[in-house]
Amino acid sequence: MAAARIGVFGGTFDPPHVGHLVTAVNVRHDLHLDRLLLVVANEPWQKLGSRPITPAADRLAMVEAAVAGVAGLEACALEIERGGHSYTADTLAELAAANPGAELFLVLGADAATGLPTWERVDEVRACASLVIVDRPGEPPPVVPDGWDWTHVEVPRLEVSSTDLRDRVADGRPLDYLLPRDVVACVRERQLYRGST
Repeated sequence: MAAARIGVFGGTFDPPHVGHLVTAVNVRHDLHLDRLLLVVANEPWQKLGSRPITPAADRLAMVEAAVAGVAGLEACALEIERGGHSYTADTLAELAAANPGAELFLVLGADAATGLPTWERVDEVRACASLVIVDRPGEPPPVVPDGWDWTHVEVPRLEVSSTDLRDRVADGRPLDYLLPRDVVACVRERQLYRGST
């Protein structure tokens, strides 16, 4: 039996939008992944202090709503359950232990790939997973630090911003077609982003 192929797509997902889902389904398809996990960061250490972060339980609920019924995509609460700052090295180690023999693929945008040298325990990340660098048509080739096993996946260009979406909620502007319908319902039910700026 072939080893499971598992994608790991981490993020703050504040909120998860159609751009995240387009990335996830395209990566899963192109790399023939058995599962692609949208891993919700508990405390995204690179964003702390830059803006208020929506509580992790709310962000997880939105991701669960976003992937409901989408084949092969799963919301993942590992980092929330672990607590504290969210480090990819810990998440990959935990997934490797829970899925012996699985091939892990870490999904990153081209911009995040250039920042890899700043990551905590980056050598552990490199040892645990192959990189999948995602970018849009017409962008320059990704710059990946030396020593990484990586694959490039091109996804359609969708100019959707989580910051803009939070502002849209605060201003009462439409969210239709920018967020999945179930995520819009979750935002309204939990009364999220009402005080966004």
